[in-house]
Amino acid sequence: MCLAVPGKVIEKRGNKAVVDYGGIRREADISLVDVNEGDYVIVHAGFAIQVLSKEDAEETLRIFQEMAENA
Repeated sequence: MCLAVPGKVIEKRGNKAVVDYGGIRREADISLVDVNEGDYVIVHAGFAIQVLSKEDAEETLRIFQEMAENA
């Protein structure tokens, strides 16, 4: 099973973007989605595959935090 953690697009560089996952930054290919700086995305195998609303991203992150605290 794969858990997709939302990340925030910090910077766009052509078809690539710097995505921040709570302090860890990685580069992702954004050629499959229409994304802007400040948007939240789900990345799989180095490709952003879905754009999330800020509310959905924050809710997902809250649930992951809750799961970690109860583990």
